[in-house]
Amino acid sequence: MIFFAIIIGCILGAILGLNAPMISYTYSSYLAIAIIAALDSVFGGIVSVENKNFDLKIFVSGFFGNAILAILLTVLGQKLNVDIYLAAIVVFVSRMFTNLSIIRRYYIEKGTEKMSERKKKNQDETEEKTEEKKDKKN
Repeated sequence: MIFFAIIIGCILGAILGLNAPMISYTYSSYLAIAIIAALDSVFGGIVSVENKNFDLKIFVSGFFGNAILAILLTVLGQKLNVDIYLAAIVVFVSRMFTNLSIIRRYYIEKGTEKMSERKKKNQDETEEKTEEKKDKKN
């Protein structure tokens, strides 16, 4: 179910991105940091769904709160003529990689479990067939 939402979101984002007006260079740094903060929240939401402790209120507040905080850091950095937004990028990107590794491990373990279940099922079926053949011979 969540994969369909992700796919639909990607398709809608691509369609809107192709038809949306270009964003001026002045605001591009604000948008970039907001997107990175939002992606961090999305990956965190996926991890919490896998851990079965997802809460929509926490997700939405983190989604918008992280994006707003990152934009405010960018504004403050530009006022002080210091690239403070780089700190936010480092933090959000490192969290994204951490969450991505958790997601990857989850699906690798899930796939490995399914493969071992199939293998065990196939072995059980093979053993049953050989037992049936022995019974028929006797």
